Amino acid sequence: MMVIKVLGPGCKNCERLEMHADQAVEQLQAENPKLEVTVEKVTDVNAFLDYGLLKTPGLVINEKLVSSGRIPSPSQISGWIEEALTQEE
Repeated sequence: MMVIKVLGPGCKNCERLEMHADQAVEQLQAENPKLEVTVEKVTDVNAFLDYGLLKTPGLVINEKLVSSGRIPSPSQISGWIEEALTQEE
């Protein structure tokens, strides 16, 4: 199962990023119902440092920081998810 983490203290931008991640996952699961992906919210500052996040919000896919300090679009997040899936195979 793939795990996507939204790193941030719970600010508006963090909520938008989480919403975009959810939309990306829903879109991919509509195309592939067997796809198992969860989106988690992480608010622990120590965890931010573990991933090397210096500016929130951050997005982690399969334990790899892919975005920091911005809000990528759902389609961009979908691309990162698909890329991570091909690396799993």
